[in-house]
Amino acid sequence: MTFDHYFKKAAAASRLTSAIGEAKRISVLEALADELRAGTDHILKQNQRDLDRMDTSDPRYDRLKLTEERIAGIAAEVLQVAALEDPLGRTLSRKTLPNGLDLLKVTVPLGVVGVIYEARPNVTVDVFSLCFKTGNVAVLKGGSDAACSNTALAGIIHDVLRKQGLPEDLAVLLPAEREATAALLQARQYVDVLIPRGSQQLIDYVRDNSRVPVIETGAGIVHAFFDESGDIRKGREIVTNSKMRRVSVCNALDCLLVHESRLADLPELLGGLALAGAGVFADGPAHAALTNTYPEHLLQEAAPEHFGTEFLSARLAVKTVRNLDEALEHIAEYSSKHSEAIISETPAHIDQFLQQVDAAAVYANASTAFTDGAQFGLGAEIGISTQKLHARGPMALQELTSYKWQIRGSGQIRS
Repeated sequence: MTFDHYFKKAAAASRLTSAIGEAKRISVLEALADELRAGTDHILKQNQRDLDRMDTSDPRYDRLKLTEERIAGIAAEVLQVAALEDPLGRTLSRKTLPNGLDLLKVTVPLGVVGVIYEARPNVTVDVFSLCFKTGNVAVLKGGSDAACSNTALAGIIHDVLRKQGLPEDLAVLLPAEREATAALLQARQYVDVLIPRGSQQLIDYVRDNSRVPVIETGAGIVHAFFDESGDIRKGREIVTNSKMRRVSVCNALDCLLVHESRLADLPELLGGLALAGAGVFADGPAHAALTNTYPEHLLQEAAPEHFGTEFLSARLAVKTVRNLDEALEHIAEYSSKHSEAIISETPAHIDQFLQQVDAAAVYANASTAFTDGAQFGLGAEIGISTQKLHARGPMALQELTSYKWQIRGSGQIRS
C-alpha cells in the first residue's frame, strides 16, 4: 500500500495557507473549541473503545484516557492558542545595503509538519491548533492504541474546516498501521519536519530511520535535588506535585537526590508520596532512613537500572549524595536534558545548579510539572524539545515558524 497521496495532499494544502488571514484562523479555532465541547459524548464513546483494548495497569492508560474535564481542557487550550499573538510575518531584522538593496527577514511557516505519537489523543487537537495558527499543515500519525479516539477528533477538525470553506487536508490523519509510519519517515519530498512524541524507543527509531529532518521532543528522565538547606515544607509539596500530579507525563519526577545530612527528613519529605501510594526504589542509606516509616509494601531497595529510568507511573528512585557536585554528576550521567530541579535555600547552590545543569528547563524551588507550553504562557505545545538546534523546551507557536529573506531592489546587479 502506498501512502504518497496523503503526503501530496498535505503539500498541496500548504501552498494555500498564506491566503488564510489571522482573523480566519482565529474563527476556525474558536469554532473547533465549540465543536469539541459539543462532541464530548461521541469522543468519549470512541475513546472508551480504545480503553477497552488496553490493560489498565499499562502506563499509557492514563495518557489515553479522555474525560469530560480533559476534553474541556483541550478545548480551552485551543481557545488559548487562538488568542495568542500571530507569529507570522514578524520582522526579525531589516537593513539597507550600501548598494540600495532592502533586506527584510520575516517569520514564515515551517510548511508540512509531521508528528508521530503514541496513546495521546489530545495531541491530535494540540498539533492541529498550533499548526493551523502558524500556517502549517499537520500530518498526524497516531498509534493504533488510540485509533478510534484520533479518528473521532480528526473528524471534528475536518467538519470545522469544511464548514469554514477550507480544505480538510490542512489536517491529514494517516492510517494507524505501522506501514504509514515507515512511509512518513521517507516522505522528504513532501514533509518539511518530523516531530516524534512518545517513548524513548519511538524517538530513537524515528531519529535513526527518518530521511525527513527530525526535532526530538525527548522522553523525560527528571531529577530533583533536595539540598542540605532545603525547606522541608517546600520540598514535600514540590516532590509530591512533581511526581503525582500526573504520573504518565514527561515532566513527572523520576529520581529524588537527597543530601546525606537530610536523610532524617526523608520520611517527611516523602510523606505525600506515601499517602498517594507511590512506590520507592531507595539506595542503601535512603532505604534505611525509610524503613519502618514508609509503607513496607511500597519500599524496595534500588537496583542500578532504577537510575536513569523514566517510570511513567507512580514510582520513583531515591539516591543519597554527599554534596551538590555529586548531585550534578549524577544528573549529568542520567538526565535526558528535559527538566531538573533543586530545592535549596542557599543562593550560591541555586545559581550553580541553574548554570551548570544542561537541560531544557531548570527549576529552583518549584515543581517540574510546569514544563508545559500552556504553563509557560505559550498555549498548547507540540512537544518539549530536548535538543539544542532550532528549538529547546516547550515548542509552541514561535518554534513552529522559520524565516526567509525578502530582498527588494531597483535594478541592482552584482559585478
